[in-house]
Amino acid sequence: MAVVVVTDSTAHLPEGFAARHSVRVVPLHVVMDDRTGLDGIDIGPTQLAAALSQRLVVTTSRPSPHEFATAYREELEAGASAVVSVHLSRHLSGTWDSARLAAEEVGADKVRVVDARTTGMGLGFAALRAAAAAVDGAKALDVEAEAVTTAARTKTYFMVETLEYLRRGGRIGAAAALVGTALAVKPVLHVADGRIMPLEKVRTTGRALARLVDLAVDSAGSGPVSIAVHHLAAPERAAELATRLEERLPRSSGCVVSELGAVIGAHTGPGVLGVVVLPD
Repeated sequence: MAVVVVTDSTAHLPEGFAARHSVRVVPLHVVMDDRTGLDGIDIGPTQLAAALSQRLVVTTSRPSPHEFATAYREELEAGASAVVSVHLSRHLSGTWDSARLAAEEVGADKVRVVDARTTGMGLGFAALRAAAAAVDGAKALDVEAEAVTTAARTKTYFMVETLEYLRRGGRIGAAAALVGTALAVKPVLHVADGRIMPLEKVRTTGRALARLVDLAVDSAGSGPVSIAVHHLAAPERAAELATRLEERLPRSSGCVVSELGAVIGAHTGPGVLGVVVLPD
């Protein structure tokens, strides 16, 4: 009668992680030109990068409350004592709201919904730590608390080739996008208070990568740390970033490298490179 943890596909857990850690993933929806599919199932990073390179229109949408309610009921009927559903920031997507509506339908005493106020492996680490607490026998309230506190401790930094994709998706203001384009800079951004915010501007990709390393090291502190690297269509740079991080953070538990899926990738564009830091 363990608690079951549910998250969404924007956690971008590396392949096999969800099944290994007993986390259920509900995928978001992706529309590429005239093709509709599920994030990470029907449409993955390769298809997304190809579509963006061809300038196809890519849009995304949240799962419906019905999809969440179905997942919750299946887990409860299979014997779960409760469900803790952990999702990307409500400021970035309506996914949290769909989950909340589904929880009200299924029963608030059985389903607890968490706004992680982040995405990517910031969300992924929260779901994994919550699932570990559930395996250890924690009650739903404690599993929820583990998700909340883990997500709050994460720091997410990333660089993009252009701010245009974030502007199109409404994730960053047109004025900020215009400045970045006009100055031909490589923007470094972060997730703050559940929103994507500009942090710094640097002149070259090399300097941006070095700045990601420095920001991650500063955020990690001197103790043990978990780190993750995200990218879209930039495996060599992702590997370089992971190597630099492991050299600078000898107390890390290893660096997880995960390619972004269609939902987040559609809003950042090819070439995005990011790091998520969780001080332990």
